[in-house]
Amino acid sequence: MTRRHPASGPLGIAVIGTGRMGSDHVRRIDRVVSGARVAAVIDVDGERAERVAGTVDGCAAYTDPAAAMADDAVDAVLIASPGPAHEAALLQAFEHDLPVLCEKPLTPDAASALRVLEAEARLGHRRVQVGFMRRYDAEYQRLKSLLDAGEFGRTLMLHCTHRNASTPPGYATPMMINDSVVHEIDVTRWLLDQEITAVTVLRPAPSAAAPAGLSDPQLVLFETSGGAVVDVEIFVNCGFGYQVRCEAVGERGTARIGDAHGMYVNAGGRWGGEIPQDFTERFRDAYDREVQAWVDATRRGEVTGPSAWDGYAAAAVCEAGVRAQATGERTPVTLAARPALYGA
Repeated sequence: MTRRHPASGPLGIAVIGTGRMGSDHVRRIDRVVSGARVAAVIDVDGERAERVAGTVDGCAAYTDPAAAMADDAVDAVLIASPGPAHEAALLQAFEHDLPVLCEKPLTPDAASALRVLEAEARLGHRRVQVGFMRRYDAEYQRLKSLLDAGEFGRTLMLHCTHRNASTPPGYATPMMINDSVVHEIDVTRWLLDQEITAVTVLRPAPSAAAPAGLSDPQLVLFETSGGAVVDVEIFVNCGFGYQVRCEAVGERGTARIGDAHGMYVNAGGRWGGEIPQDFTERFRDAYDREVQAWVDATRRGEVTGPSAWDGYAAAAVCEAGVRAQATGERTPVTLAARPALYGA
């Protein structure tokens, strides 16, 4: 089935998943983004879906994604459900030829991500934008522009920091790669225009603040197809807030982002600024720009931004990273052949 998407009038979006991310996207589409409206929300918890739908005029509630996608009011889909549910929702969207913004991960493992990639390739045109929101952050975009301009020559290294104040109950060591370092995986590939070819994970003695059984912090090392080396400090129980930094080291200069040069206060015998407490605060503007860019492109009949290939490549690197965590050994990354749909 091929569906026409409106060039005028608001884009009707079905949001799958009404948890923290899904509910925030419903708010964003309803109150921040222009050119779109929330036409439907979908959640396996019908009461929660009804509750969220009740906050938006004219929004329908569903428990079945397929039923929502068959609704004539739905022109596009935003997937914010748990990762294991993504593959089925994506394949259903392909059946209706619906554009999709899929929160990361595309799917939780490389095999299922490859199935999605191949299904989209069979359509013959892109339908998926993956929700790697850092590409829409103003600081990351400035760094990307600087590196692309070549002023500093070839980029030799990236030094990255990714810190969270604390972890929720049930947080396990592989989640440090799959839920956190996955963002550094994507920005490494994007900033350098190179694939990651190998991963090594080094583990210092755990912090006293780390929950029992969690090896925290860690140092994750990437090697790339262009000969660059990237180090990522991942520290998910640092205690003081949420920090993301990236420094690019080139042949003729360096550039660093993430130092949060915002408001600077002197009061009560102290000086300093504020540290965001979670990712929704630090990257609020990036999420807004991401969804707006997706809506604008969809209304033009285009698909831009991170592709299903980017989602698949990130999943493959994550799998190598988790193996490297477990073995302590340098672990190569294996990628399938890249379909022509996604460029060279």
